[in-house]
Amino acid sequence: MQQAPEFVAGPARAIDLKLRLTLRVAALAAVCLLAVAAYALVDSDRAARAKASRIAEIVAKDISLQQAQAQWYSLSANATPDLQRVAAPLMEPGLCIAYRNKVGDFRQGICNGALADETVAPESFTALYRAIFHPGQPVSMPLLVEGNASGVAVATFDPATQIGQSWRETSRLLSIMAFALVGLCLAVYAALARALRPTRVIRAGLTQLAANDLSARLPSFDLAELSAISDVFNALAQKLQAALAERNALTRKLIAVQDEERRHLARELHDEFGQSLTAIAAQAAAAAHTAERECPPLLEECRGISRTTAGMMETLRGALVRLRPPEIEELGLTLSLESLVASWNGFEKGRTRFDIAIIGKADDLPPSVCASLYRIAQEAITNAAKHARARCVRLRLEAGHAEIILSVEDDGEAVNGNLAPKAGMGLLGMQERVVSLGGTLRFERRPAGGARLVATIPNVGSEA
Repeated sequence: MQQAPEFVAGPARAIDLKLRLTLRVAALAAVCLLAVAAYALVDSDRAARAKASRIAEIVAKDISLQQAQAQWYSLSANATPDLQRVAAPLMEPGLCIAYRNKVGDFRQGICNGALADETVAPESFTALYRAIFHPGQPVSMPLLVEGNASGVAVATFDPATQIGQSWRETSRLLSIMAFALVGLCLAVYAALARALRPTRVIRAGLTQLAANDLSARLPSFDLAELSAISDVFNALAQKLQAALAERNALTRKLIAVQDEERRHLARELHDEFGQSLTAIAAQAAAAAHTAERECPPLLEECRGISRTTAGMMETLRGALVRLRPPEIEELGLTLSLESLVASWNGFEKGRTRFDIAIIGKADDLPPSVCASLYRIAQEAITNAAKHARARCVRLRLEAGHAEIILSVEDDGEAVNGNLAPKAGMGLLGMQERVVSLGGTLRFERRPAGGARLVATIPNVGSEA
C-alpha cells in the first residue's frame, strides 16, 4: 500500500498585535457606522413618507373647506377647489399634489420640479434604494364634506429627487464617518503602541533568558496583566538560576570525583601493574642473557616476552596520560597543550598535521579550569583524529579578560545528509565540563567538509 506524501505547513506569518487589534476595532467601527448609515436611510424614507402624509392631509382639509364654502355660498362646482391657494406654502422640489373626485377622475394637479444643482445619485445607490424603499408612491387622503366622501387629495414626491436628497445626506454622513474611522484607527493604534511598549522589555528579557543569561529580570509595569507576567518571569528566572547553580555545583563535584578516581586508578596502575611489567621486563632480560649463554633456542622467546612487555608498558603509559596528565600540574596549560599536539604529530607521522595557537595568559587560569580545558582539547583532538579523516587539525586557545575561547577545527571529509554529531564523540562529557564552568559548547559541521567545536567559558580569574 503506497503511503500518501505528507505536507508540512510552514510557520504562519506573524501579524503585529497593534495592527491586528486596530483592524478588528476598525472592522467593528465600520460595521457600526454602516448600521448608522442604514438607519439614516430608513429614517430618511420614513420622514419623506410622513411629510407626504402631512401634505396630503393639509391639502385634503383645505379642499374640503373650499367645497364646504362653495355649498354655503352656492358657488359653481367648477370654481372649486383651487389648489394654488394651498400649494404656495407647501410646495418644495419634487413635490406633486393633485385632486381626484369621488369617482377617481383627475381634476387638478400641481408639480414642482427639482433644483438645477440637485445631486444625482449613482446608479448603484439608485437601484438599491428603489429595491428597498420603493420611493415615489402616492399618499392619498379622503375628502369629507358634511360627512360624505367627495374625492381624495394625493401627494407624491418625485423618486429621483427623493433619491438625490437621500444620497446627498448619506454621502455627507459617510464622508464624516470615513474621517472619523481613520482618526479612530490612528488613535487606537497609537494607544495600543503606547500600552504595548513594555512588551519590548519582555521580549528582551526572554531573549536574554534563551541565551542562558539567567540574571535577566523584568521591571514592574503599570498594567496589571504585564505586571503579573513580570512577577512570574522573575520568579522563574530566579528558580532557573538557582537550579543551574546547583546543577553546576553538582557537576563540578562529579567531575572532581571522576578526576580523583582517575588519579587513584592511575596510581594503582602505575604502582601495581607498572611495577609488575617492569619486573617482567627485567626477568625477561635476565632470562635472555642466560639463554644466550646456556640455551640459545630460548633466546628468541625471551626477546618476544621483552617486546610484548615493552608494548604493554607503552600502552600503559598512554592510558596513564589519558587518566591523569601530569603535565598540567608540572608544566602548566600552555606546555601541556603543546605536548599534547606534539604527541599526536608524532603518532600520526605526517598523515594528519596538528597545529596550535595560544593567545593570552593561559597559565594564570585556575587549576580546575586548566584541567577542564585540557580534557576538552584532548577529547576534541581525539575525535578529530578518529572520525574526521582530516589533513589538518587546528587547536586555538584565547584567554581574554572576559571569556576564554577554546576551538578545535578540522578540514575533514564531506558528510552526506546528516550534519549532526555522531554518538560516542564525547560531546556529553565536554558539555558537562563546559556547563559546570558556566560556559557554552557549540559544534558546527559543514556540508563541504570539516567541523568546528567551540567552547566558551567566562574568565573568573584566579582561584583564592
